[in-house]
Amino acid sequence: MKKNLIVTRADDGVRDYTEFTFPYLKKYAEKCDAEFIVITDTKDIHMHYRILQFYELFDDYDRILSLDSDTLVLKSCPDIFKLVPFSKVATIFEDKGSRQADRRERIKKASERFGKIAWYEGYINTGFALFSREHKFIFEPKEEKELYMDLGYDDVYLGYQIFKYGIGIHELSYRFNHMSMFSEDWNMNASRFDSYVIHYAGGVGFNPIIPRSEQIRQDTLLLRKYSLI
Repeated sequence: MKKNLIVTRADDGVRDYTEFTFPYLKKYAEKCDAEFIVITDTKDIHMHYRILQFYELFDDYDRILSLDSDTLVLKSCPDIFKLVPFSKVATIFEDKGSRQADRRERIKKASERFGKIAWYEGYINTGFALFSREHKFIFEPKEEKELYMDLGYDDVYLGYQIFKYGIGIHELSYRFNHMSMFSEDWNMNASRFDSYVIHYAGGVGFNPIIPRSEQIRQDTLLLRKYSLI
């Protein structure tokens, strides 16, 4: 068994785009010499909290990369397992640019919900986030009443746990998790095609007019044409 694992979360409701994304998630797992699995079972809690199943997976693996199913991983993406110290969580921070005020309000709500801690900034995104076995305890299964059930869900809940227990964070470049926010003016309108991982997050991806699955299909064809994936 391999020591590293890449996990994505999905169900039959997103097959319209996973038929395009999964082949490249699997290729990235091969590049990283990691196993790849898809978590489909919600264990009778909100679908965002399928990530808590990492708790059991850490019995068998040393490190787990959470990689959302609505992402395209380009050939240029480095092996993340080789870049990040074992003791640290790796993630981008989402409380920047146009999302700063909203994400920091969510951070504030988490302290109101779970108890005041010194967490004022540094909003994580589990769309591309690396954890190690020593972080297993933050994934301990809970009932919904013990979790954060507002917008942000697992990002807010796990972010709170990380800051509460002082777990070190290795902040990644946005190129590892390029959402639409990183193509805005404040970030010099960076092209998603220059990044390592394109994340069509939020249900609308990069264009609210075109269905997300169609955006992914079109981008897949374009990236294939130029041998970028």
